[in-house]
Amino acid sequence: MPDTHASNMVPDRADYDVAIVGASLAGATAAIMLGRAGARVALIEQRPDAGAFKRICSHYIQASAVPTLQRAGLLEPMERAGARRSRGRLWTRWGWVAPAGDSGVPAGVNLRRERLDPLVRAIAAETPGVELMLGRTVTELVRDADAVCGVRVRDPRGQSATVRARLVVGADGRGSRVAKLAGVKARTVRHGRFAYGGYFDGPEPEGSPDASLWLLDPHMAACFPTDSGQVFYAAMPTMERLPEFRADPARALVEFVGAIPEAPPIRASRLAEPVQGKIDMTNVAHVTTAPGLALVGDAALAIDPLWGVGCGWAFQSAEWLSDSIAPALAGSEPLARGLARYRRRHARGLRGHALLMYDYAGGRKINPIERMLFSSAARDERQARTFEPFATRTTGPARMFATTVPRAVFVNTRHALSRRRDGMAPPAEYGSRTLAKERSDG
Repeated sequence: MPDTHASNMVPDRADYDVAIVGASLAGATAAIMLGRAGARVALIEQRPDAGAFKRICSHYIQASAVPTLQRAGLLEPMERAGARRSRGRLWTRWGWVAPAGDSGVPAGVNLRRERLDPLVRAIAAETPGVELMLGRTVTELVRDADAVCGVRVRDPRGQSATVRARLVVGADGRGSRVAKLAGVKARTVRHGRFAYGGYFDGPEPEGSPDASLWLLDPHMAACFPTDSGQVFYAAMPTMERLPEFRADPARALVEFVGAIPEAPPIRASRLAEPVQGKIDMTNVAHVTTAPGLALVGDAALAIDPLWGVGCGWAFQSAEWLSDSIAPALAGSEPLARGLARYRRRHARGLRGHALLMYDYAGGRKINPIERMLFSSAARDERQARTFEPFATRTTGPARMFATTVPRAVFVNTRHALSRRRDGMAPPAEYGSRTLAKERSDG
């Protein structure tokens, strides 16, 4: 994509309301929403190509972010670019947990990052008040007393300049350089799985266009039908399976996904581009604000990718920040008050989900409470309908537990009594080479 909207020169004393470091999903969305609110925005991107995109990503956007996409004016352009509206299906050894037609949860969005990133970046660059600065590397933060008030950037020729702003936003992803330069506190939680995935051309998986996730306990697998008739297949095993993937990623991915219960048609498909992998997926949560500074997207919270929340949370956190600081940028309150509002909103929206993900990310098997919830959702349509808002992150864990646990006890008790009456044996486990499941019997 040609760099038609990017600035070629950065004045040494640029004057902006907000300087956003990182022009991917979170940064570009924040720029769009702040620019439309009347702010002067410098959108700074290290990569020189306006068409650059993140390569290791499932690209799935959860239902929780769909209202943000609509409000930001992104959903229709994404659909015109070929995005597929998709809900989620979950395989468990008790059967499929399938989306109910009347749950009220909107369908998520599948669009490859190859199309999504340049699209959102171009819309940001065309937004009045937004200046896209490509090929600029942030080398240090500029401070006034104890507050951040700008950044020093270096262009590809090695020339440096200062971009001054009332607020600096770190939207530079996992391992955020802005967060490191700011010295904000970080919490890390280990991850016991790794991920490999790739795009394939071939037959549509069953349930398409819905995404499918296999809870193999403790391994995971997934497929995401997306634009251009392609399907993204992913494997997320625990670390003991890593040697086979390192030896031959493409073969290991096909063998792993092709051997799961009710496997999608990966063996009948053709790999469209090289398989990509990520081994270190440590969870990293930064304090989201400091004087003159805010973090959004993965820079704020780089969480277990297994559940497909990263893209959606990037869009949502950008919206929360924009709404929180708009009064301050309009001059009606101190910036510190807006940053405190954003910090609370981010925690309220994501902390509960993150804590549950941390607990599972180490690679453990599901616990008794999770078994109760998953099995009841597979056996009971009403339970599946109640479970879906939590699974798509449109509601939080507290509400989910309050509504699903009582029903889960009832459903599973009824099921156990029915099996005992019929003299049926317990279901088999999914093993490393044994594929077995119990289908729902109502």
